[in-house]
Amino acid sequence: MSASPYDEIRNALDEKGAEAALERLSDQLRQEKKYYELFEALKMLARLRLGLPLLYNDLGDELTEEKRNQLEDALIEVCREVGTLLLDEGRIREGWYYLRPVGDKEPVLRAIREADFDEEDTLDDVIEVALHEGVDQELGFGLLLEHHGTCNAITTYEQQFAGLSPAKQQPLAAKLLKHLHEELTATLKADVSHQEGSDPTEPTLAEIIEPRDYLFSTSGYHIDASHLAATVRFARVLDDPELVRLALDLTAYGRRLDPQLQYEQPVPFTDTYPHNALFFQALLGENYDAAMQHFREKAEASDIRREGSLAIETYISLLARTGKASEALDVALRMIPEGVHTMGIAPTLAELSNASGDYEKLATFCQKRDDMLGFITSLLQSKTKS
Repeated sequence: MSASPYDEIRNALDEKGAEAALERLSDQLRQEKKYYELFEALKMLARLRLGLPLLYNDLGDELTEEKRNQLEDALIEVCREVGTLLLDEGRIREGWYYLRPVGDKEPVLRAIREADFDEEDTLDDVIEVALHEGVDQELGFGLLLEHHGTCNAITTYEQQFAGLSPAKQQPLAAKLLKHLHEELTATLKADVSHQEGSDPTEPTLAEIIEPRDYLFSTSGYHIDASHLAATVRFARVLDDPELVRLALDLTAYGRRLDPQLQYEQPVPFTDTYPHNALFFQALLGENYDAAMQHFREKAEASDIRREGSLAIETYISLLARTGKASEALDVALRMIPEGVHTMGIAPTLAELSNASGDYEKLATFCQKRDDMLGFITSLLQSKTKS
C-alpha cells in the first residue's frame, strides 16, 4: 500500500526538514489544483528560506531593507506562479487577482484572447478584468457592447468612464460610436429596402435620409433615442476626423427625429443635434466661424458658479483643438475664477501654456494670485522650452 500524501509530507519533515516538507506539500497542492492553499504554502516556503517565521503576525516583521526586498521579490514570484496556474485553468478573474501585484498584464491578455466566451461566467470575468480592472479597457468595452448590448455599455460608460480625461475616454467612445453608427445604418437600410424594394445606395446616413421624409412619419425612429443622444455626447472627446465625421452623420439623423425625441442637453448643447453638429463641424474646420461664434457666445453668457463650467470649457477645448492654444489660454485665464471646480474637458493652464509656447501669461497670472509654486513652475518651463 502506497504512502498517503500526509505520510510523505511527515516523512519529508522528519528526514529532510521543513523546507523539504513544504516543497512536498506544494507539489501535492499543484497536483490537486488547490491553488489558494498552494499560495499559502509557497509563502511559508519563501519566509522559511529567508530565515523568517513561517507565519506573519500582527506585530509585523522588523526587517532590514535588504531582507524586505528579498521577501517582496520572493512573494512576487509566488503570486506569478499561482496566478499563471489559475490562468492556465481558464480562471481569469482569480488569476488576475494574484498577477496584479506582479504588474504583468501580458499573461492575462493572452488568456483573454484564448478564452471561451460561450461560457457566461468566463465572459463576465473577462469583462471585469479587461474593462473594470483596466487590463485592456478597449477590448473589455467591445465585449460588453457585443454581448450585453448598447444599453449596458452606455450605462457603464456614464457611471464609470465619463469622468475620465478625454484621452482615456477616446478608445471607448470610438467603439461605441462605430457600433451605434453601424447599427443605425443597418436598421435604416432595412427600412428603406422594405419600403422601396432595394437597399439605398447613398454612403452616409445624412444622404440616405435627405430625400426620404417617410422614414420619420408618425414619429418614426430606427434606434433608441437616448442611446443616440448619449453616443453623440460621448463622441465629443474624439479627434480622429473619420470618427468625428461619423458623429456628425449621427447628428444629421438626430435632427430629423420628432422634437420629443431630441432630448435637451445642458448649455451650450441645448438644441442637441444642431449644436453638437456645430461642435463636430468646428473640429473638421467646416462652418467654423458660425460654430465658434455659437460657443463663444454661450461661454460669455455662462455663469460658471451657478451653471457649471461646461460652456466655458467647451469653448476653450475647441479653441485648443483647432490650433488656437494661445487664445484658449487667454479665455481660460479670464473666464475660470480661482477655486472653481472644472470638469476636465478643457486642457489645464499648464497644457495650454505648453501648447502655445507662452509661459509668461501663466507666470503673471500666478503672481497676481500669490501662487509662488505656479509662478516658478511657469518660469522653469519657459526656460526648459527655450
